Amino acid sequence: MEYELLKIIWWVLIGVLLIGFAVTDGFDMGVGALLKVIGKTDTERRVMMNTIGPHWDGNQVWFITAGGAIFAAWPVVYAVAFSGFYWALLLVLFAMFFRPVGFEYRSKVQDPRWRNAWDWGLTVGGAVPALVFGVAFGNLLLGVPFTLDEFMRSTYTGSFWALLNPFALLCGVVSLLMLAMHGGTYLQMRTAGLVHERARRISVLLAVVVAVAFAIGGFWVSQLDGYVIKAASNLGGVTTPLQKSVALQAAGWLDNYGRYPWMLIAPVMAFAGLALTAVLSMANRGALAFISSSFAVTGIICTAGFSLFPFLMPSSTAPSQSLTMWDVTSSQLTLHIMFWVAMIFVPIILSYTAWGYYKMWGRLTTDFIEDNQYSTY
Repeated sequence: MEYELLKIIWWVLIGVLLIGFAVTDGFDMGVGALLKVIGKTDTERRVMMNTIGPHWDGNQVWFITAGGAIFAAWPVVYAVAFSGFYWALLLVLFAMFFRPVGFEYRSKVQDPRWRNAWDWGLTVGGAVPALVFGVAFGNLLLGVPFTLDEFMRSTYTGSFWALLNPFALLCGVVSLLMLAMHGGTYLQMRTAGLVHERARRISVLLAVVVAVAFAIGGFWVSQLDGYVIKAASNLGGVTTPLQKSVALQAAGWLDNYGRYPWMLIAPVMAFAGLALTAVLSMANRGALAFISSSFAVTGIICTAGFSLFPFLMPSSTAPSQSLTMWDVTSSQLTLHIMFWVAMIFVPIILSYTAWGYYKMWGRLTTDFIEDNQYSTY
């Protein structure tokens, strides 16, 4: 298989893994973020927890697999990202610590103060990663302040607080509300009674708010200077980020939509998915609303990815040292071996995930939780 084709394939595969993470573990985080919003009583919050309890850790396989794939396929991106976004990634990691511990220990003590503390922990574990992931994408569109020396060692010249700029925070809000909406549609499928009704109403509201915020973000991107490759060495061969010329161009992030018109399907899918999520939630069609929400999540992520293509991590300090999918990939042999590994194991992951949902499907009610006090979360 040709090296250039393998580079494109792994850009697509890593995108699929990130979308798989957002669609599956995303609704887990969304439910966690909504725990104190929808759940008004201890039993209602336990209903919400038990809809995702059997699945949340399995869904995180997508996150771990995507991280491993980035390390193996784009090692330079992995290194630069973990240097520049070090404190942000630590924040995500520590927030995620609340999830496994919260699920295991929250309901083991009857004290309302104990349970309330873990409820807030689970809320943080769902909301903070969703927010930070969006902030990270926003900073990619603005450019990350790093440089590379002749030995490909990176130097990050920014700070954690600089990541929290207005545009990145808007992207973080879009990400958080998008996953909260996704969690709301999931609760529509898996709950009944008051929890179901509140999830339905908040899904409608969030779909509208996300559409507005996404449109504002799109307009903002059109006003930004985007990165454009002006000259590069053989894209299909072995190259490094130091062997190209990059310039900033007004509305440069929109160039791909003119060059590859088929990419417009991403923002269209996003807005159509959001509109259908609102309409289907109002019509009390939970399963279809969840599918529409999944399309909306996919469309929003693809819009960001298509806008950046072929850039993976633009450098605001030295634009010509920006990292692209053409010049940070592993060797042709590595990509070839990984391709066949992915062809074998991704279907396995999909199969056991689907089997898990099939075996543990059904609506949860407050009566069920009260009748099974000691065998549920």
